[in-house]
Amino acid sequence: MTAFAAALDALFADAHLARDVVYTAEGGAPALVRAILRRPDDVTHFGDARIWSETTRLDLRLAEVPQPRPGDRIEIDGEAFLIQGEPVRDRERLVWTVDLRPA
Repeated sequence: MTAFAAALDALFADAHLARDVVYTAEGGAPALVRAILRRPDDVTHFGDARIWSETTRLDLRLAEVPQPRPGDRIEIDGEAFLIQGEPVRDRERLVWTVDLRPA
């Protein structure tokens, strides 16, 4: 295990940063995994207009979720979301970042 992987494990174990979520792959069984939730505001430019929107993003460890796909379901504190768009891996290939939309 690399030092970076060990540091990531510590971050995902931290109760202040990460939480348990229920991940259900399309056609699969629900699984409890650790995730880091982010809800940043996003500003998109369209011509001269700036469009502000709320987003919900989630970081998942590749070790727990090897292949997330659009349409997979994630429940956070009883609220259901679906993965939208293609998940993106980090440079070290240890973490997936997924964009969510309400289910």
